[in-house]
Amino acid sequence: MQTPVILIVEDEDVTRLNLVSLFEAEGYKVIEAIDGDDMHDKLTNNDDVNLVVMDINLPGKNGLILARELRQKRNVGLIFLTGRDNDVDRILGLEIGADDYITKPFNPRELTIRARNLISRTALGGEEANIETNGVITFNGWELDENSRCLTSPSGDAKRLPKGEYRALRLMLDSPGRIFSREQLIKHMTGRELRANDRTVDVTIRRIRKHFESDNSTSELISTIHGEGYRFIGKIDN
Repeated sequence: MQTPVILIVEDEDVTRLNLVSLFEAEGYKVIEAIDGDDMHDKLTNNDDVNLVVMDINLPGKNGLILARELRQKRNVGLIFLTGRDNDVDRILGLEIGADDYITKPFNPRELTIRARNLISRTALGGEEANIETNGVITFNGWELDENSRCLTSPSGDAKRLPKGEYRALRLMLDSPGRIFSREQLIKHMTGRELRANDRTVDVTIRRIRKHFESDNSTSELISTIHGEGYRFIGKIDN
């Protein structure tokens, strides 16, 4: 197996060098960048990057802007590092497409474990992308394309879902009527355990519901079961 490659995007020299040493000690190949321009240059010259670990507060374009640009070009794992621990940053980062979010100061062991798990999931996702799936799931006039992750409304409007939204919706469509706990959903979406005060699942379900709200006749397809979780209450077409 090829050695995984991690790109560190961090403008603070001490923090960046510590991260480089940490991941190199774990056996990874590590590349450094100090800002957005440097990140894009490194990505252009390194097609084998598996994971980007990025500080949100960077000079010039911040990490949220860079994450948007990154998602338009590359399908790699993305972990945000930040000195601010607030729900707004966390939710924005996850909505843009970050896979995980860690607040400074962080536990080095926790970071390396999350990085390893994310690299494994990304590699698995790449293998799954090469496997032909059944095609399209239809329900209540909607269509979900398993290959492109596109969700098409009864009126024909199509949107490509982020991975987290696709995985959550796909899980519920596989078992309509079944209640899925937040723990089950976060595990399926990200591969990690649910953490205290983690709103990732709720944010994801809210965003899926907003897609359905574009069609008044099918706006209530996901039901909240208080104290238990969520379930899909629509009808899958045979």
